[in-house]
Amino acid sequence: MIRLNVFIQTDAAHHAAVREAAKELVACSLKDNGCISYDLFESATRKDVLMICETWKDAESLTAHEGTAHFTRLVPAIQEGAQMKIEKFNF
Repeated sequence: MIRLNVFIQTDAAHHAAVREAAKELVACSLKDNGCISYDLFESATRKDVLMICETWKDAESLTAHEGTAHFTRLVPAIQEGAQMKIEKFNF
């Protein structure tokens, strides 16, 4: 399995739009083949930080996810208003 922790840092002007795009990404991605879990979290201590925590069955499932219409539309929308940092773990 593969776990990705995607940290999203945004400013107040873009926070609402980034949060909505991230929520839509989560809802769509949960339906992708090989998706074990996909959640959005908001920091309790930093209002500018969100995190997506996702788990995939295998590398093929993750690669397929990255080619979906929702991924290719929503990730660039998130990146327009935020900085993203990804941590990847194989287990």
